[in-house]
Amino acid sequence: MRDEFTKDWFGDGQDPAAYDPVRAARGAMKSRLPKRFYAEAIMGPVEQLFGVLLDGKPARTRGKALLAGPNATVGTMLAAEWAAQGEMIDPSTMPLTRIAHAALDHVSGAMDEVRADILKYAASDLVCYRAADPAALVERQARLWDPVLAHIETRYGARLLLSEGIRFVEQPPHALAALQPRLEPIAEPLALAALHVLTTISGSALIAIAVADGLLEAVAGFDAGECDADYEAGIWGLDAEAAERRALRLADFEAATSLLRALEG
Repeated sequence: MRDEFTKDWFGDGQDPAAYDPVRAARGAMKSRLPKRFYAEAIMGPVEQLFGVLLDGKPARTRGKALLAGPNATVGTMLAAEWAAQGEMIDPSTMPLTRIAHAALDHVSGAMDEVRADILKYAASDLVCYRAADPAALVERQARLWDPVLAHIETRYGARLLLSEGIRFVEQPPHALAALQPRLEPIAEPLALAALHVLTTISGSALIAIAVADGLLEAVAGFDAGECDADYEAGIWGLDAEAAERRALRLADFEAATSLLRALEG
């Protein structure tokens, strides 16, 4: 894969824990899209992995890692994004490729830092900050967020405190520590990168974990993260640009979820 093709897409040189594939794609959309430079994109075995073959040659990240996954399902999903490209290559339509690039070039060398960043979200998690009114928003938050909190407490023994409004609440250290066993066993960079994407898009480590655990499917998890924004949109409406941004975030959230499911299988 040509260096000039990837150099502006994936946030090379950024702090891996703060790297956001979604934001990288938005920046790439502002520049001229590159032309498709291959005729065929298929999945194939490469060095005991399952990777993307462009005209028979293994695709690589800017860091020279093979653009590949540990099983055929992941490799096929990646190859499908490349095969689906038209005359021009649009990174906004390739969320799995962006997540894989972040995982292989960035997250793989900073697994502890990325785990810490996910826990940092939990320390001020979206679902712990509740509205006092109006009643419709209070009900909406409870409906979407209470099952997440119940799951986290039941499965991990982490009981987090709630706050009303934007007043900061310091979470008990033992509650945050109870989440570490969920993150520590994640040894696959693709899985940790996908979980980080779910966390950053939703603004909630707890929602991300609930999705990863199978409590919530992708759309339900995304809707939980968009709870407040969707309530406001229901009142004031959603313009075309905001609707497009929401659709792109949803596509990335669904891609990260599908990647986690594929890695489990």
